[in-house]
Amino acid sequence: MGSLMGSLYIGVSGLQTSQNALNTTAHNMTNADTKGYVRQQVQLGTRFYNTIAVTPRAVSNQQLGLGVEYSKVKQIRDYFLDQTYRKESGRQAFYEVSATALEEIENLLDEMTGESFQLSLENLWTAVQECSKDPDSVVTQGLLVQRSSQFLERAQLVYQGLVDYQDNMNTQISGKVDTINKYAKQILALNESIIRIEGGKQEEANDLRDERNRILDELGTMANISYAEDILGNVSVQIEGVDLVKGEVAYEIGLYEDKNTGFFTPFWVQNATYTVNDRGEKEYNIDGAEVFNLNVVISSDLNTDIGSLKSMLLARGDHHADYRDLAEDKYDHSVSQSVIMNVQAEFDQLIHNVCTTINKVFADAAQAATDKNPDSTYLRDSEGKPIQFFQKIGSDGYTQDANGDWVYNDEDPNVYATTYSVANMQMNPELLQSPGMLGLKQIDDSIDYEIMEVLKDKFMEESNVLNPHVKKKTNFVDYYGDLVAQVANSGKVYKSILSNQEATVNATFTAREQVIGVSTDDELTYMVKFQNAYNASSRYINAINEMLAHIINTLAV
Repeated sequence: MGSLMGSLYIGVSGLQTSQNALNTTAHNMTNADTKGYVRQQVQLGTRFYNTIAVTPRAVSNQQLGLGVEYSKVKQIRDYFLDQTYRKESGRQAFYEVSATALEEIENLLDEMTGESFQLSLENLWTAVQECSKDPDSVVTQGLLVQRSSQFLERAQLVYQGLVDYQDNMNTQISGKVDTINKYAKQILALNESIIRIEGGKQEEANDLRDERNRILDELGTMANISYAEDILGNVSVQIEGVDLVKGEVAYEIGLYEDKNTGFFTPFWVQNATYTVNDRGEKEYNIDGAEVFNLNVVISSDLNTDIGSLKSMLLARGDHHADYRDLAEDKYDHSVSQSVIMNVQAEFDQLIHNVCTTINKVFADAAQAATDKNPDSTYLRDSEGKPIQFFQKIGSDGYTQDANGDWVYNDEDPNVYATTYSVANMQMNPELLQSPGMLGLKQIDDSIDYEIMEVLKDKFMEESNVLNPHVKKKTNFVDYYGDLVAQVANSGKVYKSILSNQEATVNATFTAREQVIGVSTDDELTYMVKFQNAYNASSRYINAINEMLAHIINTLAV
């Protein structure tokens, strides 16, 4: 009688275990399409045995089993595939930023407000040619001035578009740092919840683990991460080898804002020093505390090409570039690795060279006329200064010396206000209002054909290179085309790398999904299996129940 009553517990254990297994299978099928969900697998085991009698001479003691138990629900994961997927997806995100940036730059260079900058350059060249045919014509002089003005206006729009895109990327950098800090706090909270739930060994926090792994996947696209789980289930995370989450602390990534550019630099707050100013604000010194070393060689072999945040910092650069950044001592240091700064500097160089060349040709002609006749006013304004097509906004182009002569103010590479950079220039308003002041007639009323021929030669002179790494020399007319072609070619290279990387990521993702993904066909098979086990346990209990009823009824008689 007692044995039969004990047998009921065996049947009940089968019912409970089969029901829990069915619940797990149903949970898998419900979340088959849930992003980040990992297939859960039921592990069954035997309950403790009751020892009835100990017989030393027997092979084993007499024991009575208590049935089956639902011992554990474990996640099916592959650590190696997880690590590979996160590294390769981070590498894909790195090159995706560069490819997208070059595509956006190509659009800015090729088309602005419906009219390409190339057309403005060609129109200026056409105006130079037309004026060379009839320099004395007010019409051709007016056309030259008008086209010069349009050239500068269009150039400033293109350059401002590059600056706006650079500033937008700076905003995105701030957003990504905020997201990383948020993820760090979430991982810390999930660690605490997982340890609390799994501490009693009565339940597995698999759904919380899924959420934590999803966050690690996202972090893997943003930066080069490493991570490890301790025996308690606590996950520590490092970015570029520095702790982001460790123990009970989520370390913060700060944003240092450059006062001159407004550009942000991510830094580790715990590694930086600071002083407190008069307003009670912390002023950080981030030397040695930067999250990323942007001076290292970008290489897949060195794993320095991982993470969208690092790629954004490289693409953005550290300031708004101009032609001065193409100097050999500066180019490799700060410009060459930034796709935006590289184009800004090369584009500004074109505008600088065109504008200063036009100014110089007319200034040289004015000086030559003065050398012949000190009283000459040829190509000079009402004050006696040589007429400049393009004037600096931040400083004067000429100053008058003690003798009353107008002296040209050279550009100082260290003072932006003295440069003929695209954002520091304006069209001569006096010339724009009265193009006829050019005259292009010498003091003897002879028409100056020579000045326009000199300008034509300067336009076609192959004396310009895009940057110190380019050996091909080009003229003004072809320079811009070479610049656009360079951007397009670089874009193709990055798109090719990106395409290959996408294939790698997709292959890794597929391999990982085969391990962690839910197959509805497999789960339906498990469902049938556990349903049959449930039915078998139910029939077992019914059989025991009938036997007990028969015995009770027989004894009662």
